[in-house]
Amino acid sequence: MKRVAVYSGTFNPLHIGHLAIMRYLTERMGFDEVYLVVSPQSPFKCHLDAESGKERFRAAQAAVARHPELKVRPDDTELHLPAPNYTIRTLDALKRREPDNGFTLIIGADNLEEIARWRDYRRLLTEYGVAVYPRQGHDMDAAKKRLEGETGGDGYRITLMSDAPVVDVSSTMIREGLAAGKDMSRFLM
Repeated sequence: MKRVAVYSGTFNPLHIGHLAIMRYLTERMGFDEVYLVVSPQSPFKCHLDAESGKERFRAAQAAVARHPELKVRPDDTELHLPAPNYTIRTLDALKRREPDNGFTLIIGADNLEEIARWRDYRRLLTEYGVAVYPRQGHDMDAAKKRLEGETGGDGYRITLMSDAPVVDVSSTMIREGLAAGKDMSRFLM
């Protein structure tokens, strides 16, 4: 059985922060591979469309190709699933496609704080589990304790990546810089 990290997002665009997390997942956490799952649209974000998803998937393929040392595979599963794009559906689709692999969702501390808003989050946390990387301004320890309080500490698979790198860059910052005519190439993956 392969241990697969499912790193899902809009990746609009991929940047050095994403790269640092992907390296950490295989080099420090021992995942066999990272599936970089490009989302056409988050249920919580309404500004992206299917064509943008295809373009971002092609950009992800190009970015990963520039880093052949990575154990990362861009995955377009979500681009073929019916909307809305719920993470649990993506994980279930991956499990149906590859029943012998173990899948763990990779999320930021900000998402852990909000995961109770996600579709079937309890099943996601028990059947698949999450590995959580730190984000500035978010307390992943407190979020984990709050969630574990729901179950008395049993059942939820939440791994905190406390020593993972925190790179102070965001896709929004890059898009805004590009729109202002700035050279943002040093931040891109």
